[in-house]
Order: sequence, then structure tokens, then C-alpha cells
Amino acid sequence: MLALLRCGTPVCTIHEAIGFAVVGGWLVFFVWGVIAFFAKREPNRWYWRLLAVLQAALIVQLVAGAVLLATGHSRVLLHYFYGAVFPGVVLVGAHVLARGMDDEADTWKVFAVAAFFLFGLSLRALTTGLGLP
Repeated sequence: MLALLRCGTPVCTIHEAIGFAVVGGWLVFFVWGVIAFFAKREPNRWYWRLLAVLQAALIVQLVAGAVLLATGHSRVLLHYFYGAVFPGVVLVGAHVLARGMDDEADTWKVFAVAAFFLFGLSLRALTTGLGLP
């Protein structure tokens, strides 16, 4: 995949590595939620820690992308929407929905569903960033 990059700077490499990690992380988070749902058990505290790590990774990814953009490396406009705008909207929406739930024990389900969309959005951001159709 490194051959698909249009630049070979360390920031590009870091941005790509974090991109793959974020896509994989959201997939793991979603699958974990699905397994917990069918097992009729709440996920443990590591589930919430993974959510925190993935949200932090998105922020680091955004900063790395902003550095690349500021240094003249631009991508198609959809890359920015799929990688930053849409995931931000999904995460804010998930936090608002989860905060307003009557049964606090079900909040993890909101984030499991959100992870499905975040996986798709981050995967699409990765493919547009790599120049794949």
C-alpha cells in the first residue's frame, strides 16, 4: 500500500498507518458490540477504553492530515468529508444519543451501531486518500 502514496514523507507514512489502524479499530469495536449483543452481555471496561483510543486516534489523524494539507499535499474533497467531517458528526450524535438514554446500560449499543458507520466512513476515507476508486 505504501506504493500508492503520492509522497514519501514521514507525516504521510504516519497518516497512512493511523488510517489503517483507525479502520481496523472501528471494525473490531463494531464486531465486539455485535458479539456482546448476541451474547446478551455488556462489554467490559476495555470496550470503553478502545472507544477512547479510537477517538484520540481520529484527532491525531486529523492533525496529521492538517499538517499534510498545510504543506501542500491535497486530496479529493471527499477524503476530508469521509475522514473528518462525517465521523465527527457520527461521534457527536452517538454521544448525544447515549447521554439521553433512559437505561444507561444500553449506551454501548449506540456506540456499536455508530462504529458500523465509522468503519465504513474511515474505510472510504482511506480508499479516497490512497486514490482507489
